[in-house]
Amino acid sequence: MYHYRQVLVRMRQGDTDRAIARSGLMGRRKAGEVRELAASRGWLDATMPLPDDAELASTFERTTTLPATCVSSLAPFRDQIKAWAEAGIQGTTMHAALVRNRGYTGSYSAVRRVLQSLATSRPPDATVRLAFAPGEAAQVDFGAGPELVDGSTGEIRKTWFFVMTLCWSRHQYVELIWDQRVETWLACHRRAFEWFGGVPARVIIDNAKCAITRACARDPEVQRAYAECAEGYGFRIDACRPRDPQKKGIVEAGVKYVKRSFLPLRDFRDLADANRQLADWVMGAAGNRSHGTTREQPLARFATEKPLLQALPDVPPALGVWAGVTVHRDGHVQFESAYYSVPFALIGQRLWLKATVGTVQLYRKHVLVATHLRQTRKGARATVRDHLPPEAIAWAMADPQWCLKQSERIGTSCHALIRRLFADRVLDNLRAAQGVIRLEKSYGAIRVEAACARALSFDAPRYRTVKDILAKGLDQQHAQLAFDGLADTYTRGGRFCRDTPSLLKH
Repeated sequence: MYHYRQVLVRMRQGDTDRAIARSGLMGRRKAGEVRELAASRGWLDATMPLPDDAELASTFERTTTLPATCVSSLAPFRDQIKAWAEAGIQGTTMHAALVRNRGYTGSYSAVRRVLQSLATSRPPDATVRLAFAPGEAAQVDFGAGPELVDGSTGEIRKTWFFVMTLCWSRHQYVELIWDQRVETWLACHRRAFEWFGGVPARVIIDNAKCAITRACARDPEVQRAYAECAEGYGFRIDACRPRDPQKKGIVEAGVKYVKRSFLPLRDFRDLADANRQLADWVMGAAGNRSHGTTREQPLARFATEKPLLQALPDVPPALGVWAGVTVHRDGHVQFESAYYSVPFALIGQRLWLKATVGTVQLYRKHVLVATHLRQTRKGARATVRDHLPPEAIAWAMADPQWCLKQSERIGTSCHALIRRLFADRVLDNLRAAQGVIRLEKSYGAIRVEAACARALSFDAPRYRTVKDILAKGLDQQHAQLAFDGLADTYTRGGRFCRDTPSLLKH
């Protein structure tokens, strides 16, 4: 209506239709129509007041709007096109389907015009900008980072940005990481809180698997490890609705800002160098810029927000990853390609495993059943001897040193026989040595010693030889013969004298 009013004013001042057209307000033909209508209503009389906008609108909208003179060729398919549009199908696909299945001969432009008319008939997609108080909330998100060389393997690996942004001040913590595992997620939270020097009351997150095990608009399931982190630091977890990332638009804009402002035209030696540059950038260019929304510097606003953050705990909580594990037949559970023992009575049962940086704890429901140092090498085994079955414990304890010590207690002959067994360069005679020692339970130390002496006298240091000697009582016969021979020697008047029959008898 403003343009119509200006045209009427210039007509009252005597401007021709050509002059009005040169000014760009209206074409000559349209200006002629307006002049004719204005003259019939007396609006060109300079002594009369100009009509108001409502009268101008009712007059010119009615007279300038032409009635529809044609019907769209897609009128019979309008409802179908509307259903397709609500399902998110693109226009070119609709046109191809109509041509293929309905025999439509019109152009794609007709489909586009129908889609435009449907779009104007729908209510506008309104949104509400979320407002936050200082210290109230922070938003967290991941973003794809550059490819860097892994110093430990020499491989080129993909990286990710972890970004936590305070919603009020827009101050950020940014870190490049190798993966999105639960352990990495928790460690990044700890470093972010230490970077800010406090903890926000609420952390708004997406439904990443490292935080939410089951996404749901009203009842999301939180990772047990992340729930412990929230309890330890005193913040509440606020998971976005599925497929509704606008709730954390602040941090998403922050991720885009990192990619567009920090990454281009920079070189990084390794991950540590990239993170050093990131920290300098956050405290420099990013922290001192005029933010596009707040129109203030994030670091200046953070100086006001920091005292309102919750204090860090005096003792940082022990952050650990929880996992459900099953006890294998060997009495061990597996976690990240390493094995940890539990009491053998729990074989086949389901346990909870909590892994921190240095330890692994295993729980049966709420009862702690085992604790181990965390193994970093794949295939490593952490075994507590008391967790094994009694027979396995006995076998494990009876090592060569144990056998030698026990044989020395039994006697010199037994000790000599055990040493002969272990001196064999072909056979591993540990089980044979254990068998000789255990014969003491059945026959006593004196008889075992005598049997070992007899076996050595025949140069047969074997478990089977000692056992047969004891079973047949030959150890006692050997002792008696030795005593009788010694007596005969003294009675004949010489210790070292032997007659032929006595020599042959032995």
